[in-house]
Amino acid sequence: MLTSTVLAGRPGFRITAVSCRDDHTRWSQAEVREDYRVVLVRRGRFRRRAAGAPADVDPTVAYLGAPGEEERFAHPAGGGDECTSISLTPALWQAVAGEDGRPARQSVYVDARLDLAHRRVLAATRTGDVDHAVTEELLGLLATAIGQAGDGAIPPGVRSGREEATLVAAARQAIGEAHPASEGLLPLAELLGVSPYRLSRSFTRELGVSLTHYRNRVRVGRALDRLGEGEDSLAALAADLGFSDQAHLCRTMRQYLGHTPTALRRILTPRSSGQQRLPAGEGDPRGGTEGLTNRK
Repeated sequence: MLTSTVLAGRPGFRITAVSCRDDHTRWSQAEVREDYRVVLVRRGRFRRRAAGAPADVDPTVAYLGAPGEEERFAHPAGGGDECTSISLTPALWQAVAGEDGRPARQSVYVDARLDLAHRRVLAATRTGDVDHAVTEELLGLLATAIGQAGDGAIPPGVRSGREEATLVAAARQAIGEAHPASEGLLPLAELLGVSPYRLSRSFTRELGVSLTHYRNRVRVGRALDRLGEGEDSLAALAADLGFSDQAHLCRTMRQYLGHTPTALRRILTPRSSGQQRLPAGEGDPRGGTEGLTNRK
């Protein structure tokens, strides 16, 4: 079952919270959209196939969609997922990405910067200031996502073989689910039945970042979750997430995001003026950006 809630919208864009409870393992029927999309996962994971290439999508990998693109989805893991779907008219997309700004790749690695940009957009929607706060944060997110798509990072599943892609997907799942073996490279490699060297090499080739960097990025994301919920004990947060101490947590957060945990807590919990009611027609999924509720 698919449900969606419009968080903010204007004629050029719409930001929607999408919750999917499907657990089908097979690919869905093909869907074709007429908008540009940036879809970021807040919880869970699923698979998407476009242009014949499948990709595993989770909080560390987003996808970019383009008009006329045929896409299919599958949920082999079950459990459902929650996403933020940002739909843009071609005019707004081109204003940010340029006239020839069609996404060069389907999948984008969500590093800590893009993760924070996503969270800042969601925080801005809670202020009710769509025309300024939301729009400004949205443009920042788009610039970051488009930059990720256009840099030299290796897109998932493109340059590596199928065995490597399967291995890295299993490693990502173990890390994402906080499996005890994911606390170290050696036990994780043993869990997956491969040599530590092969796992390390495959991870870098498949995703474009080292396994260590990826695990830290996931821990930073979990820290952001807690800070956004108002966590006020940095010592407890550090201990719960496996950092050696509070100073280690602060150094890592600053390294990945350029902010201290205290500053990030303020960023992610802005004062709210109440959810702004959308103008007449803005709640209609056919207005401005068509077909948003059909799929992510």
